[in-house]
Amino acid sequence: MFGPPGRLYVYFTYGHHWMMNVVTRPAGEGSAVLLRAIEPLEGLAAMAAARGRTAAHDLCSGPGKLAQALLVDGAQDGEDLVRGRVVWLEAGAPVTPDRIRAGGRVGVSVGVDPHWRFVVDGDPFVSKGRVGPPWPKGKATGPSTR
Repeated sequence: MFGPPGRLYVYFTYGHHWMMNVVTRPAGEGSAVLLRAIEPLEGLAAMAAARGRTAAHDLCSGPGKLAQALLVDGAQDGEDLVRGRVVWLEAGAPVTPDRIRAGGRVGVSVGVDPHWRFVVDGDPFVSKGRVGPPWPKGKATGPSTR
């Protein structure tokens, strides 16, 4: 998480799941964004085999599921996400601001404000999270959007 930007930061959490983050700040500054979900477009059979599931909406719909579907573990920690050989990011279709929602993070009981969990409203490939207050409607303006 402390360096260089554009790299994959992978860690094991709760003794059960690998999590993937994109390092976002210069080396030495701890800052990363958790990769929560993707819409699987290619390699669905391999993802299904890795996950033991076949429904496309359930293959990568949470951070632990995502790492499992992509066969990511600690060996990919530090992977260059621009020139990646195993994992990389590609530009996708832009999401209009009116579809972005900000809410509470899942599994976190301290530092819950501001809301740092961003999702695309109605996206079937994002985990539903846990029961709580409804997410705000309208344009998301940043982490403090409620």
